[in-house]
Amino acid sequence: MNKALKNKVALVTGGSRGIGAAIAKRLAEEGAHVAITYSASPEKAEAVIKEIKTKGVQAQSFKADQSDPKQVEDFVKQVAKQFGHIDILVNNAGVFVAGAIDDPSADLQALNRLQVINVQAVAIGVRTAVPFMPNGSRIINIGSVYGERVPNTAAADYSATKSALIGYTKGWARDLGPKNITVNLVQPGHIDTDMNPENTEFSERMKLQVPLGRYGKPEEIAAAVCFLASPDASYVTGSIITVDGGFNA
Repeated sequence: MNKALKNKVALVTGGSRGIGAAIAKRLAEEGAHVAITYSASPEKAEAVIKEIKTKGVQAQSFKADQSDPKQVEDFVKQVAKQFGHIDILVNNAGVFVAGAIDDPSADLQALNRLQVINVQAVAIGVRTAVPFMPNGSRIINIGSVYGERVPNTAAADYSATKSALIGYTKGWARDLGPKNITVNLVQPGHIDTDMNPENTEFSERMKLQVPLGRYGKPEEIAAAVCFLASPDASYVTGSIITVDGGFNA
């Protein structure tokens, strides 16, 4: 069977669980060699790597703290050295922190870290990766429906970080178009993961706002990413693909 990404090299940040793990596995199924990063849970990271290797491709995990710019630069360079280049960069790693603007007890340190991980680390990673990305490469940022809508309180800081990715995606598409590097954004809605399970009181309230009436699956986000990484998306850049069951309709 012809695999669309055969012998491509993909780097997926935050690839040890949830959406990131599903993306890493799907890219491997299409023939890509895959590197993932993780900040904790080396056992989960290695389980993902072990599964990916069964697909007949190369795979390696890298421990990195996304809040440390030096570590972000280092793991990108390590991947490029290990695999020779980077064809697909998926900026998936991120955190969620809640805090209302008028809450005097809000954890300001955590909110600042939110900005660093969700925005600054992505920009540093892209700047570091671009010199190692050949013509026709792909950059795929993972945002959130919260980048365009704030459906509940105490989410403004998180939403702002995801809105920033919209601007970066469109701007980088302009910057990197002459190099034939496409840059796109996937905005997941509520997805059933360990961090956001479908069977909670919160999720029941959210599902009332979803026309399809359910949470999404990590594999459904991975499918969108795989399309953007494939040759079929060669004329798609600066675009936003929202995968949310109609939540933001």
